[in-house]
Amino acid sequence: MTVSRRTMLKGGLAAGAAMAAPAVAREGTARTERWGVHELVFDGPAQGNPFVDVELAATFESSGRSIRVPGFYDGEGVYRIRFSPPEEGRWTWRSESNAAALAGQTGAFDCTAPGPGNHGPVRVSDDGFHFVHADGTPFRQIGTTAYSWALQSDAKCAETLATLKRAPFNKMRMLVFPNVQSVATDPFARTGTGPRDWDPARFDPAYFRRFEDRIVRLGELGIEADVILFHPYDKARGYSAMARTDDERYVRYAAARWGAYRNLWWSMANEYDAVESKTVADWDHLFQVLVVADPHQRLRSIHQLHLYYDHRKPWITHASIQNGAAVLDDIRAALHRDFAQKPVIFDEVVYEGNSAARWANLSGEEMVERFWWGLVGGTYVGHSETYAADRNPDFSWLGQGGSLQGSSAPRLAFLKRIMEEGPVPGIDPIQHLWNYHLGGRDGDYYLHYFGSAAPTEWRLSLPVKKGEPLYCYRVDIIDTWNMTVTPVEGPFAMARRDDYDVHDPARPTIALPGKPWIAVRVRRA
Repeated sequence: MTVSRRTMLKGGLAAGAAMAAPAVAREGTARTERWGVHELVFDGPAQGNPFVDVELAATFESSGRSIRVPGFYDGEGVYRIRFSPPEEGRWTWRSESNAAALAGQTGAFDCTAPGPGNHGPVRVSDDGFHFVHADGTPFRQIGTTAYSWALQSDAKCAETLATLKRAPFNKMRMLVFPNVQSVATDPFARTGTGPRDWDPARFDPAYFRRFEDRIVRLGELGIEADVILFHPYDKARGYSAMARTDDERYVRYAAARWGAYRNLWWSMANEYDAVESKTVADWDHLFQVLVVADPHQRLRSIHQLHLYYDHRKPWITHASIQNGAAVLDDIRAALHRDFAQKPVIFDEVVYEGNSAARWANLSGEEMVERFWWGLVGGTYVGHSETYAADRNPDFSWLGQGGSLQGSSAPRLAFLKRIMEEGPVPGIDPIQHLWNYHLGGRDGDYYLHYFGSAAPTEWRLSLPVKKGEPLYCYRVDIIDTWNMTVTPVEGPFAMARRDDYDVHDPARPTIALPGKPWIAVRVRRA
């Protein structure tokens, strides 16, 4: 009988471990707050290739609930299991492994109430189109993208975090593999000096440890880390062109290392359809691997260049879409939601900046406009900017992070305030198939946006079916660029206008300032 090298390694590993007394796992704390991270640390075998040869997991139990959590090798004979308890109370655990030194260990900890600012991981709201934290707090997405910010120098990363602390963004899209000039470039162990001289079966724990530090620091600022696992931009190194077994190992490793962080979102790929080595069937398969590998079930998406992925597939939690034109009109945005039947984030809508590239030279006004159209359409929009001295977007916020130069961020902070004053969990399109251009909640809240148009009046006419109650409303005129809210004097008392709409016959129109970037907000008095 022929015995493979891997079988010999596993057998030797298990036998060697069996001769030594099992090391006792180290628990970081006897208490962990709900939705925090409870970490188990084990000393185990370092010979052979532990990334491939050693399997480790622990089953956590509380009040009849059981959750099996995979572990990972962190180098130098150290293994870790990270678990985010979803419920308060006493949790017990038991480890399992093919290495005797890691198997059969037990322990317990108390899960306490969440601390200040801990609202739990973000999930899809019950209505299926918005986001809420696990404790029910609405999550109103104002995202940004800085692809390789986490891979820059410590000083550059600190600058990015300081910028984010002052900015309105609550989600950051970021690549695991570098796409522009970076300090950290080797997620796998090097085997030589060439661009493809690396071993996909041996991770560099320091690289992944450094990346997770950035995830944690975002979490401390209340920012979700939208982690992009694959991308098509670095064909020289070929990290996104591994064999299927190597892709699977990488996805499982990332899930075990980072899945317990409550601010973690998964994006399987950026511009997935430009990754030449993979088919849609390959992406489907990797999503299924991720679903099994991530017991915490963090949000999952995938981003396209030209070919939309089918976002109705069960492993997709929300649609991540690249389309600048769809958010130049609220109805086009709303139709994307209709087709996805899930929350929609237009994560890439062209960027504010000074580049000669057509995808990187929006004005601040144009950037903000896309957010407002997306909002009225019941969707969400993402930001980035590409200002650089040499007009090279790789060396801008989009590529490397740092500081913001554009004019959109303060206006997006103002937009966020308007969103927070709106309905829970979010704004929905109202009769968009009939061209009303209204977002909000029927009977309670209406928002209309004029974009670059500059009307001097607007007819206040709301779609209300026959037999439904009639209300009085108060109206605000919102200058989305100058960030002002001006109340219109007095309430508007609604009466039937026809079979479909209501209005105030004494005040059928509202005077407007005749300049661009105006919105009107109508709220029940």
